[in-house]
Amino acid sequence: MQPSPIGTRESAVHRPTLAPSTRRLGVLTAVVLAVTVATAGPAAAHTEVEAEGARALDQNVELTFFAESESSSAGITKLEVILPEGIVPADITYDKGPDGWKFAPTSRGWTVSGEKLPVGEDAEYAVTVRQLPDAKSLVFKTLQSYSDGKVDRWIELDGEEGGDGHGHGHPAPRLDLKAAAPGAQPVSPSPSEEPTTAAPSTAPATGTPTPSAKPAADGTKDDDGMSLAVPLGIGAGVLVLGAGVWWFRSRRGGTA
Repeated sequence: MQPSPIGTRESAVHRPTLAPSTRRLGVLTAVVLAVTVATAGPAAAHTEVEAEGARALDQNVELTFFAESESSSAGITKLEVILPEGIVPADITYDKGPDGWKFAPTSRGWTVSGEKLPVGEDAEYAVTVRQLPDAKSLVFKTLQSYSDGKVDRWIELDGEEGGDGHGHGHPAPRLDLKAAAPGAQPVSPSPSEEPTTAAPSTAPATGTPTPSAKPAADGTKDDDGMSLAVPLGIGAGVLVLGAGVWWFRSRRGGTA
């Protein structure tokens, strides 16, 4: 029996239409697989700083810091912040943070540290700044330490190249500021060190008479403090006595 010409024509019609559909399905599968592989890697962890509505020269501003954990085997133990120009450690007051964590100022900023957080748990804390500087943005470079000794260095600035092998870099937390309010002025800077105490001056105050260490000697006394009249009286007595003796002898000689 010979095949029906109609069946042959139908097969010829359907074969060309199946091939493009198969190719489209293969391309779609490949795209989905590529997207799945690309998104299966670790998420881009980061640190952030927030202060709602912050303006330049604002005073007593609370800054909230968030540090995401990107370790699957260790917990966060410490966060070290390097202050931007215009803020000194004495301007910072610690508000709150993870239970048991302590705040400590450093020569360039501060640290917040304590017992390690549970694996995968993010760290969040807040500080208050005495006054924000007159700037458009502030960068708070941060070093994030883990219980296994690993340190994430969130210190990269805009435009810097860097990466950690996962396709993303480590940008430093940045706070964008609005323009200063009209009339806002910088306050006096916080003292950076304890004032030194100068040795008291031994010189007397100007205009105050300086008492003499020893009263001026009386012109009527000699070096021993004896009145000059005493030796004069003794000398006069000797002269009188001598004159008397001479007169007595003279009379006695004349009488003889």
